[in-house]
Amino acid sequence: MTLQEILNAKEGHHFEFKEAKNRFGADEAAEYLCALANHSGGRLVLGVTDKRPRKVVGSNAFEQPESSILYFMDKLRVRCDFEIYHDENNNRVLVFEIASRPVGLPVQFGGTAWWRYGERLVPMPENVRRAIYAEGGHDFTAEICKKITLDDLDIDAIEVFRSRWLDYSGNKRIAKLSVEQLLHDADVLEDEGITYAALILFGKRKPLLKHLPTAEVVYEFRTTEASGPAGAREDLRMGFFKFFDRIWELVNQRNENQHYQKRFQMLPVPTFNEVVVREALLNAVSHRNYQQRGSIFVRQYARKLIVESPGGFPPGVTAENILNKHEARNGLIAAVFQRCGLVERSGQGMNLIYEQSVREAKPLPHFNGSDDYCVKLTLDLKVIHPKMLAMMQQIGEEKLDVMSTDDYLLLGAIYRGEDMRGIDTSRFSHLAELEIIKYTEHGVEPTNGGVNLAIGNQSATIADKMPIENADRNQRVLEYMANHETVTTNEIASYLGISPRTVRNVLKELIDEGRIEKMDNFRHAKYALKNTEQK
Repeated sequence: MTLQEILNAKEGHHFEFKEAKNRFGADEAAEYLCALANHSGGRLVLGVTDKRPRKVVGSNAFEQPESSILYFMDKLRVRCDFEIYHDENNNRVLVFEIASRPVGLPVQFGGTAWWRYGERLVPMPENVRRAIYAEGGHDFTAEICKKITLDDLDIDAIEVFRSRWLDYSGNKRIAKLSVEQLLHDADVLEDEGITYAALILFGKRKPLLKHLPTAEVVYEFRTTEASGPAGAREDLRMGFFKFFDRIWELVNQRNENQHYQKRFQMLPVPTFNEVVVREALLNAVSHRNYQQRGSIFVRQYARKLIVESPGGFPPGVTAENILNKHEARNGLIAAVFQRCGLVERSGQGMNLIYEQSVREAKPLPHFNGSDDYCVKLTLDLKVIHPKMLAMMQQIGEEKLDVMSTDDYLLLGAIYRGEDMRGIDTSRFSHLAELEIIKYTEHGVEPTNGGVNLAIGNQSATIADKMPIENADRNQRVLEYMANHETVTTNEIASYLGISPRTVRNVLKELIDEGRIEKMDNFRHAKYALKNTEQK
């Protein structure tokens, strides 16, 4: 999208214009992005007047938008990106773009689902929230359980939720709400009565046993997978917020460290990662079928965790597409988890589990044994690549935090030596840009060495590339550009088998020599030969 097209866009549900000449608060920007996501996505444009005819005034806000994007994605749990434009007077225009909310779930910031109403931002109207929850199909947990009252809910569980919501949102008003108003604001209490979601999350033991006996989590510790009595067992028939921390306490009691070598040190890594265990439980509670008989089972072994939940995958979700297809069977429960910050990213808890498996050099999760009546998540937790674990530590948190799930899966596959010759080489560009992997004449390898893997087609360009000297490199870039109207940094890097940083240096040299030109001024810029250059 060009700057002129942005200036001509109509302000409304998909565009928000702010002058923001010197600064703009990150939380205020997050509220606007939240509202845009709830209206199917859009752009927050800084450095432009909001009145027509719009003028570019320039903005110095968010000098490091890369860091701001990480903040927004952490708080909103929706994909965000940015572009920087400059007008003819070199005035800077910063555009944050946010994707649409997930199906069946509103996006929230600070515990509030923001919505645009005229020129103002307001909390999302209740009828809109209800319509969103219904998008994923019938949500049983949003139904009213007509035979229960507030006395059937556990005040301790409610106060745990209040505390988490208050800490996560920073909204001090939450501390002063009555129990009834708190539950109403969380959408689990309606004028008609109390929802099944409230019973599942806050219910006392007897009302649960009477009205929803399937809402139970069973923890077991077993030394083997053979049938027979468990070594330890605890039945948790109570509101979710009463036992959520208890599950981790039970698992952590039998949590042994594994060790890997980093130079002359032996460093520990826990067998059971707290984030992974909690995400697995959250996923089971928010996606299981509460109208089907059976309990959620959390079975712990020495170096394995199996979580079984009644009901097959939600409609449209399979073991093969689970990282890309996010459907909440129980949207109201998922929304409550989102309000108090329990979910890491909306609808993407499974992505986080996969990413953590790669970070800790453990096998990827699998769903073997799942069927139409039960989802069986198996986490094998033995560190199988100690050298890969050391490599992950060397990469550092700053780079690991900006890697996508696909980046993690590719990096893990590289270290496991999987056959990847049929994979599109462009998928490696982000890892190369982060300088985590490098292209070689044989394919790709981690920057700090260890393995080398052929990628793409066996006769593809990367596998056949030999190192080239600087002068030849510049000429090769020009030859490649002569056959393409415009090119990007990553396209050239993929063709030549060199890092994007090296390509940028080459392009700068060619621009300074007047042989090529940069077509635009934002991150994913395109380049072309100048008309005077022989094509």
